[in-house]
Amino acid sequence: MRIGIDAGGTFTDFIVLHDGGRVESFKIRSHPAAPETVILEGLARATAGTAGAVDVVHGSTVATNALLERKGVRTALVTTAGFEDLLAIGRQNRRELYNLCPVLPVPLVPADLCFGVTERVHHDGEIARRPPAAEMRRLARRLREANVEAVAICLLHSYREPANERALLEALAGIGYVCASHEVSPEFREFERASTTTINAYVGPLMDRYLGRLEAACPHPVSILQSNGGSMTAAQARRHAVRTVLSGPAGGVIGAVEMARRSGYDRVLGFDMGGTSTDVSIAVDAPRETTEASVDGFPVRVPMLDIHTVGAGGGSIARVDAGGLLRVGPESAGAVPGPACYGVGERATVTDAHVVLGRIDAEQFLGGEMRIDAARSIAAVARVGEALGLDPVQAAEGIVRIAGANMERAIRAVSVERGHDPREFALVAFGGGGGLHACELAAHLDMRTVIVPRYAEGLSALGMLLADRVRDVSAGVLGVDGLEQRFEALEAEARAETPGARVTRSADLRYEGQSYEINVAWPNRQSAEAAFHDAHRRSYGYAVPGRAVEVVAIRVRAVLETAKPRFGPLPKAGGPVAAKRRVRVGGRWRSVPLLRREQVPTGAEGPMLVIDYGATTLLPAGWRVRVDRVGNLIATRV
Repeated sequence: MRIGIDAGGTFTDFIVLHDGGRVESFKIRSHPAAPETVILEGLARATAGTAGAVDVVHGSTVATNALLERKGVRTALVTTAGFEDLLAIGRQNRRELYNLCPVLPVPLVPADLCFGVTERVHHDGEIARRPPAAEMRRLARRLREANVEAVAICLLHSYREPANERALLEALAGIGYVCASHEVSPEFREFERASTTTINAYVGPLMDRYLGRLEAACPHPVSILQSNGGSMTAAQARRHAVRTVLSGPAGGVIGAVEMARRSGYDRVLGFDMGGTSTDVSIAVDAPRETTEASVDGFPVRVPMLDIHTVGAGGGSIARVDAGGLLRVGPESAGAVPGPACYGVGERATVTDAHVVLGRIDAEQFLGGEMRIDAARSIAAVARVGEALGLDPVQAAEGIVRIAGANMERAIRAVSVERGHDPREFALVAFGGGGGLHACELAAHLDMRTVIVPRYAEGLSALGMLLADRVRDVSAGVLGVDGLEQRFEALEAEARAETPGARVTRSADLRYEGQSYEINVAWPNRQSAEAAFHDAHRRSYGYAVPGRAVEVVAIRVRAVLETAKPRFGPLPKAGGPVAAKRRVRVGGRWRSVPLLRREQVPTGAEGPMLVIDYGATTLLPAGWRVRVDRVGNLIATRV
């Protein structure tokens, strides 16, 4: 048995692949204060009566939430003397170019917890000065007096020669969770390396404690999904927590790409609408990756899937601002109290707006396991409408339109703004609310195809079962000779942690004088440079083949492939769940069919509602739908 678990902000999703090939999907309300209790409850439910081996792959939001909510541990930064203000200074780039009074981001480490050490490594790796033993002992004493729980070490040019960082690691052992930049992100660019290492220290103790509790209580081995779409062991995640900051969304990207591929589509825009946020991504044959990501304004210099997130989910709260305008998100009702229709919360959310518009069936939600309080939704939305002079239906339509506009901007950010025409892609919609917005969004973007995958409500958890075991290692090599020997050293490191894995090489290249790089495969230097020229032309519209090319960093990826589940066709069933349902669609109330996915006839046209276990798909007029051989719902514009 294999179990994929996605711990979301509102629900925790479980996808269970039984030994005989049967797939089971279910959801449990999340418990943000103690997420491991929900994990253990779901595992007990999934494994009841099972005696065989169980593998668990878990997408964790512990690091993500701690970073976004600024709830990490008290952290100190140790750097080369004179560079103590590294995090505060950052880069000269202005995020708000025309704002005369910009608010600077608050560093994760305050100035009084940034310490300098007298040491120096030159840019070529020569050690000019080693940190004095007496100074390191004084530093250790000061850190203990400051009651820090974690220490991030980032010294000048340690990506080239880490000896001084290793000396500090030894001197500061036992103070708390101590990590060094040559372990976390051994690449040049001081600020990005320091930011990545600091994030790892800031969230690392929380991940370490969480996984410690989970492993102690769970009788099965647990793997954690990384932000790059591959899994790693829990032990690795406890030391490299920064690699999990987009753990859950990465599972959704893997699931979307794989399920779309099984339906014959290799150019897809992923649209994951969960309870707290919407995550969008783009893939041409494979998911797009980046090593230049930013999470809530903080650079993260580790391989990650390129995912754009906006605060527009089913739990996003609708409000009227001081200027009398309707706003939706980014604040979310989360799992507690949740949308008003869940029976506890009082504030209107996007989910409540859909309930008011008749698009969520109170009897069928989560297969009838959880009842929806429609009257509570109407009352919450009505309060928003009163402040705007609108009735509940008008207010609900406004909430849905604004949420949709936020999502559309996110899709344009990963497609149009990067030179891709969304009309050439299929929109893969998943998450609890993705299917409710997908066709309307596609129509606005002039897209012709929407795919709502099988198990859409838990596709991120399914993606975790589809993910391979992956280990990424890298080294900064700007101006260094002997690349073959360095590649071999990285390969040995990767193979030691992932025995039996397939290993591939790549490198970050740029023209001399450029500030940014492009990653290309590295079979040899000549082939890599030719691929770089082609990639540069695709990205920027030109290439200069006669210009010198620099190798900035080299990377090795070890991949241990996992067995992929197979999905046969859905069994056909006759008769609607309910003969008709009154739904607000296209600006008016209409009586539309309400069908389960297995009841959808090929070639049926909207409007209709398609009900899954934990998700609903709205097919407006002008869309034709079919269920294909793997159970995916394929909608096309007529």
